[in-house]
Amino acid sequence: MGDKKLITICQSGGEFVTNKDGSLSYNGGDAHAIDIDNETRFDDFMLEVAGMWNYSPETMTMKYILPGHGKTLITISNDKDLKRMINFHQSSTTADIFVITRDVIHHDVSNMPASRSSRTTISEAVVAIDDTPVDGIIINSVEPDPVFDVPLESISPNQPPAIAVTAASAAKHHRAVEWENTITGVDQRFTNVHEFREALRKYSIAHGFAYKFIKNDSHRVTVKCKSEGCPWRLHASRLSTTQLFCIKKVSGVHSCDGSILTSGYQATTNWVAEIVKEKLRESSSYKPKDIVTDIKRDFGIELNYSQAWRAKEIAREQLQGSYKEAYNQLPYFCEKIKETNPGSHATYSTKEDSSFHRLFVSFHASLQGFEQGCRPLLFLDSTSLNSKYQGTLLSATAADGDDGVFPVAFAIVDAETDDNWRWFLVELSSAVSTSQITFVADMQKGLSESIPEVFGDAKHSYCLRYLTESFKRDLKMQFSNEVKRLLVADLHSAAYGTRYEEFQRSHESIKGISPEAYNWVHHNKPEHWANVFFEGARYNHMTANFGEMFYQWVSEAHELPITQLVDVIRRKMMELIYTRRVDSNQWETTLTPSAEQKIRKETAKAQSFRVDYDVIFPPNNNKFEVRGDSYTEKVDIGQKWDCSCKGWNLSGLPCSHAIACILYIGKHPYAYCSRYFTTESYRLTYSQSINPVPNEDMPTKIDSSEGAVLITPPPARRTPGRPKTQRAQDLDKRKLQCSNCKGFGHNKSTCKSI
Repeated sequence: MGDKKLITICQSGGEFVTNKDGSLSYNGGDAHAIDIDNETRFDDFMLEVAGMWNYSPETMTMKYILPGHGKTLITISNDKDLKRMINFHQSSTTADIFVITRDVIHHDVSNMPASRSSRTTISEAVVAIDDTPVDGIIINSVEPDPVFDVPLESISPNQPPAIAVTAASAAKHHRAVEWENTITGVDQRFTNVHEFREALRKYSIAHGFAYKFIKNDSHRVTVKCKSEGCPWRLHASRLSTTQLFCIKKVSGVHSCDGSILTSGYQATTNWVAEIVKEKLRESSSYKPKDIVTDIKRDFGIELNYSQAWRAKEIAREQLQGSYKEAYNQLPYFCEKIKETNPGSHATYSTKEDSSFHRLFVSFHASLQGFEQGCRPLLFLDSTSLNSKYQGTLLSATAADGDDGVFPVAFAIVDAETDDNWRWFLVELSSAVSTSQITFVADMQKGLSESIPEVFGDAKHSYCLRYLTESFKRDLKMQFSNEVKRLLVADLHSAAYGTRYEEFQRSHESIKGISPEAYNWVHHNKPEHWANVFFEGARYNHMTANFGEMFYQWVSEAHELPITQLVDVIRRKMMELIYTRRVDSNQWETTLTPSAEQKIRKETAKAQSFRVDYDVIFPPNNNKFEVRGDSYTEKVDIGQKWDCSCKGWNLSGLPCSHAIACILYIGKHPYAYCSRYFTTESYRLTYSQSINPVPNEDMPTKIDSSEGAVLITPPPARRTPGRPKTQRAQDLDKRKLQCSNCKGFGHNKSTCKSI
């Protein structure tokens, strides 16, 4: 037997034809011959056949007609099937192999009588099996069952077990093809009844019919086609003393057209969830409407939106865990953060009803990096969470020596309130030890009161972006868009101006347009946002938009449960620290790249200046006068490091006037740069690592009887449906303005002053 050689005639591209006697023949297509024997491996044979037609093995199926039973097709899917096929052809020198691909699936056939005669019928024969051993395989006999009114036909006891087949005269949806043989026939066994039911569901979808249960319990299942008058039946039961489930009878051939299936029958939300789970794992943006489209395309089943939405929620929970259980895991999660990252701060609080209130997290690596290498400057910002229970993420970020965003701490709270912001600042003050911090943040949300109350002598710089939004919102200006733009430009000029004259000039310009806007600027504390008055050190950072990095991170993970959302942020921070540490190890400059570029730019400007000692002071006292084409600046490079242009004071790097003086005395500008811009400080910022927080032993269910803390989700959750948007007529639209009198509400042609 080991020397048996067989020439396989591999055919593809043709179609099966049913002869008058019910036997099958294959017409048309192309053919190639391949020699095989008992030592040939299935994978090698499959690859060689695929190479003949340039097919993909993943989309290819090989079948042969059982010798002596022209109505039966057998699929070759592994080494055992291949050897069996060779044994069945012991008396022949050739064997016909039919190669079928999904691209031409209308040529395919099924190994079951489940296909309908109007669409997929070749034969109505259904094969019964006896218990005669065939090549060492014992086949169990089957007793008649009164449920079925169509008798099963038998084959010769010398032939192997076989199932009746039907022709595929209509194209099937490409994913459903994979399930055509989940039910193969009598004596097929399953691990349990649940596995059988799932196989039956897939089989019915692949063959386009719906069924209903006649009997359905843990010991036996009997089903019939749901279409009235269709004779198809199937009966399976549990094998005694085992949990195995075995098909005992299959009867009849479908005479229905399968129209019942397209309505979504048998497509339960759990089944759809299993189908879409992998795609949802790859893309969190996979939407219910995409699920509806994909299920229709792949399986021919029409779902409604609510079915798709529920299926997505089930799949998401299977992949990511339960939202509710995630809140219960917070106590354990906080302890794990502190255990795996010693020195970190992780704490939470609940309301009186045990519902979630807020969570604060600051990793030791972030705290150390901020204190050792960052400027004493923190940006406070917030990001709305578009999750099932909504909430807000509060963040405190710093600027590293290369002006990159460095996350220091964050919190997830149930809502952005004055109380939650104050709580966040209290937790932040207990985590950081840096004194004299300057905060860049909104002037509202209670921060104007909370920052000095919690941090004492800290300076609060109003974020210019929020200030501008408040400026436009509070004034409700009845001006054209062009005039509004000029007012905002004057506001920014007043903020950035480094001399009192510049601030006053911009302020008066605003007054010339709108006295109301002039008064607004005066009453909104310029000492907190105008360069000329602000006493803190914000290093030219006027806005708190450093929190946008958190927004990007959260946008990618907003649908995750709270513990996984925090872990995504931790992972992002860990990757950020590692990447920047590796990059900075390649730097060979004294300053960071951005600081080096600024120094080179200012040094080039300094070449055209004339430097003299300040005549008011004795020579060699480090006080100079620097003359340009039409101006003179006074520079002190002694202990004060000051220039009358204020550029040095505001940035922490010597301005062009200071560099001219430094070069004049033969020194290098590096010696007069703030230490925060050195490569050494940058490396200290990223010297510590954030460690992973394992979740393998995280409890999935919390039992209150064991004394554990039970935390429920916050009561406020996102309302169903699309969020309401502001109507177009409520938006700030451009007003009609007369070119003659400059009035609003009319044009020149209707102006009454003409």
